This record gives sequence, structure tokens and C-alpha cells, in this order.
Amino acid sequence: MIIKIKSLNLTNFKSHQELTVNFGERTDILGDNAEGKSTIGESITWTLYGTDALGSKLDPTPVTYDSDETMVSLLLNVDEKDLLLGRSLKKGKTTYYINEVPTKATEFNEILEQLLDKDLFLSLFNPNYFFTLHWEKQRGMILQYVTAPANKEVFKALPETQGNKLADLVKKHSLDDLEKIHRSNKTKLDKQYIAAQSRTKTLKEQLEDYKELVPLESLNVELSQLIKQRNEIEKVTDSAGEINGRINVLNSKIESLTSQIDRGREQHAAIKNQQIEQNCYACGQELTEEAKAEAQKSIDANAKQIASNVNPLIKERKALREELSTLEYVDVSEQLEKARKLQEEINPIEREIEKHSEFKAMKQYVDEAIATEKETLESLNESIFIIDSIKAFHAKEAELQAKKVQDLFENLSINLFKEQKNGDIKPDFEIEMDGKGYKKLSLSESIRAGLELRDVLSQQSNLITPCFVDNAESITKFKEPNGQLITCQVVAGKELEVVSK
Repeated sequence: MIIKIKSLNLTNFKSHQELTVNFGERTDILGDNAEGKSTIGESITWTLYGTDALGSKLDPTPVTYDSDETMVSLLLNVDEKDLLLGRSLKKGKTTYYINEVPTKATEFNEILEQLLDKDLFLSLFNPNYFFTLHWEKQRGMILQYVTAPANKEVFKALPETQGNKLADLVKKHSLDDLEKIHRSNKTKLDKQYIAAQSRTKTLKEQLEDYKELVPLESLNVELSQLIKQRNEIEKVTDSAGEINGRINVLNSKIESLTSQIDRGREQHAAIKNQQIEQNCYACGQELTEEAKAEAQKSIDANAKQIASNVNPLIKERKALREELSTLEYVDVSEQLEKARKLQEEINPIEREIEKHSEFKAMKQYVDEAIATEKETLESLNESIFIIDSIKAFHAKEAELQAKKVQDLFENLSINLFKEQKNGDIKPDFEIEMDGKGYKKLSLSESIRAGLELRDVLSQQSNLITPCFVDNAESITKFKEPNGQLITCQVVAGKELEVVSK
């Protein structure tokens, strides 16, 4: 899009009661200080946006004379089509005009928004405007027209191991997600690795307790000999134990049988000695001989029954006593003492042998701990490598993007990123000329910097607008911007003059 200013009509705008300016491809506004040169540029931006050329609020009301209404008409040519815009201010009320027709503010602003972005137009119109914006806005305007390097382009520019690793990983996750995953992994693995190191150290220290073990072979030989001796003694004590145990069993059974026999005999004697009642216990009459005989018969039957129960017990006791008479108690106290002493020798040897098993198990624990520590470290290093690779990616991406931007400029240096103390790359924006930041540039240097920057914006946005250069007398030589050029130059003692070419 090509935008040109054909003419400007001012009525009661600041110091200008009536002024008409016709613009050419180059228009020079000449005059001494306070002749209203800069006001011409301000009237253009006020008409469009109600601001001065730097985007600040502007009160166009004259202060050196009285007026009822301030009025500006601006005739633009947009891609060979004329557009007449106007703005007036009367008693604090603003009226807008499109092609001389009064229009609502919303319609007026919509026309402007359809044509161009406010910040972009003001940056192209006034070379100083861009530098009044916040650095994020400045950065966004520059990068709006510069595509970021593709991932493949950045991967290729990285060291091969980093580039290949990331290229493979991004098939499944984005770089942002990969960074979140592996930063989380790193935090977790840092703790796990410290714990794994601590466990390995503790187990190794415990393993040191087994470094002076008696050789297992000699322990087994000694233990075998002692067990052999103990077993031989146990054969004797086991055999004696069977005999002595049988004697104890027999004595116990005999004692039990004797008690049962004695009780049976007592019962038998008591029944045999029982007297038959002579009289009936119910009526008191003397029993008949027949009844007495029946009673005697019952007593004899009970005595016989008890005897039949006791006699087998007597026979069993006799048999047990006969068996007991064939056995002789064996005294094995001496052998048991020898066995006890042998066991006292065996116990520490078995303990030493057990230590060999413990050593083997402990050695396995140490090997497992070392393997876990190694595996954890490898996983930790893998996450660190990926995090560092992503950091390198962003740095290289920033470098490539910065180069794309830098290639647009001849004399300006553009800083798009800033490296943090931790190595992270953060967005930034700073313009330098000859190693100096914009704020440190002289007036002429700042104008030249602004002209170069606005031309880059113009070329990238494919938008050509008029360029208004105030204080043009401060620069004697500069590359003329594309589009119309409007300059303001101080000429001592000269009244306002507009020269269009």
C-alpha cells in the first residue's frame, strides 16, 4: 500500500489561523524557531489519531488568539484513490469527517484501522515514534515480519548429538513439554541419586566388617571333624536314651497299674466284708432265708467282677516287671558333657560360616546398589543433557532469528535476546548504532537510526507512507526514506516557508 499526503488545511490550529500546505514527493518546511514548523506534522497525526507525532495527547487550541473552532482537513491518496479526512474541535466536542461528511468516531476509526495499524503508521511517519514504545511492542513489530527459523534448521545448526537427540524426541513431545518432563525428572533424580550414593556408601562400609573372614574351606574342615565326634557321642546317648526312656516308661506304667490294683483289692475286700442286712430297710420285718441268700449271691457277684477286672492288671504288671528286670539304666552324663563342649566349639565356627553367607548377600546388595546408582546417574545425565540441548536449541534459535533480523539493517545492531546468569535466553530488545544504545545517541544519530528502522518496517510491511523529519538541519547527510519526505529545518530569521518538489 502506498499512502501519500496531497494537501493539508489548518484553521485555528495552535499558532496557525489559516494555513494550506500542498505536498510533493519532498516537502521542506523552513523557518526560524516558533514559526510553527513542527505543528504542521502534529496537525497530521492529530487529524488521524488526536495525538501529536509521538502519540501523546495534544490540545490544538490556540493560546495567542481567540477562536471558536479548530479544524484540520487532510487529503490523502491511498493506492491512487483520494480520501479526505477531517477533525474539528469546538467547545471540547470533537467532530469527524470523511470526504467532508460528518461521521461518528467509530466509523472514522474503523476507516483508519482498515487502512493501517496506528503504531506502524506513526513509526513510519515519525522516525522517533518507534523508540517511545515499550521494548516488547518494538520487538513484536520487528519480528512480525520475520519468520522464526524452523526446528529442522535449528537442529541442523546444533552439535550433531544434541540435534539428533532433539529431532527424535520432538516426534512425541513438543520442546516445551520435553523441558517440563526432564526438569521434573532432574529434580526427582537428583534426590534419588543422592539417596543411591548414600545407600552404596553405607553398604560398602558394612561390607568392610567382613574383610577379615576365616577361610571358608578351613572352617568347613574343622566343623566336619567336630560334628563327626559329636555324632559318634550322640549315637551312644541316643541308644542309651532309648533304654533309659523304656525304663522310665515301664516304671511309670508299673506305678500306674499298682495304683489301680491296690484300689481294686480294697474294693474287693470291702465287698467281701460287707454284712447282709437281717431286716427289710423299708418295713423293718426280718428277711427270709431266701432273701438273705439272694443278697449274699449279689455280694459274691460284685466281688467276682472286681476280681476279674484286677487280675488282668496283675498279669500286665508282672509282664512289665519281667521286662524291666532285663533292662539296666545307662549313665551317659559324661558323654552328654562331651557333646555339650563339642557344641560350644561348633557354635562359633557355624557363626563364622554364616558370616560367609552374609558376606555373599551383602556383596550382592552392594553390586545392586552400585548398579542402581549408575542407572540413576545415567538417567539424571540423560535429563541434564536434554535440558542443556533444549537450552542450546533456544540459544541457537535466537542466534539464527537475530541474524535474520540483523540482515535487514545496514548500520543498526538489533539485540533480540539477553542471556541470564543461569544461561537461559530471555526475550529482549535493544537498538544500537556504533556500539551505543539509542538513548545515548546524539540528535543526528537518533534521526539516522530512526530513518533506517522505519525503512526496514516499511519494506517488511509493504507499506509506504510519508516520513516527517523534524530538526532536519541537524543532519547534513542521510539516506532519504522511501515514500514522501517532509522535513522541518530551522533557518534563523526566516518566516515560515513550505517548499514542495
